Amino acid sequence: MYEKVQLIKRQCLILILVFVLSGCGYNAMQMQDEQVKAGWAEVLNQYQRRADLVPNLVNTVKGYASHEESVLVQVTNARAKVGSMQVNNELINDPKALEQFQQAQSQLTGALSRLLVVSENYPALKADAGFRDLQAQLEGTENRITVARNRYIKTVQEYNVTIRSFPSNLTAKMFGYTVKPSFTVANEAETSAPPKVDFGTSK
Repeated sequence: MYEKVQLIKRQCLILILVFVLSGCGYNAMQMQDEQVKAGWAEVLNQYQRRADLVPNLVNTVKGYASHEESVLVQVTNARAKVGSMQVNNELINDPKALEQFQQAQSQLTGALSRLLVVSENYPALKADAGFRDLQAQLEGTENRITVARNRYIKTVQEYNVTIRSFPSNLTAKMFGYTVKPSFTVANEAETSAPPKVDFGTSK
């Protein structure tokens, strides 16, 4: 009889705990944390897609403008820096690491912009079908990066609001949920302006 009473007490305690955690935002935090991770994975996928385009783009430009060495080196080095970074889910909890990631991606954005500006001086390059296809892929990827970043920023904002609001902030403290950093406003403005892609041919 005693064991039966203890079992009932434990079951009641579990039910109360589930109710309390649900009412204090625990489930919302779990769900939003997963959404942040999913959003981050998509951001990384799009950045990786862009990085994968760089070698072919550089080689194509080199075929027509080999003496533009400084620009080609800048793009190659920026891409190498992006590729050398250790990127995982822990990065989204580390403001300093996320800042370094942003800076590396921003450098690659700037280098690609300069490369496309240089291409305007080479009519034969602009007319190359392979180069035009790479330009189109780059433009599409930059747009997808912007969309993925905006979605990620929104999910982080929703998550941060939840863990800072009462009473869910008490639950967050209890289970070690902390505010996540996001992309900075300055970086967002810079990155959301994709490299100029001009499909016009020279006269």
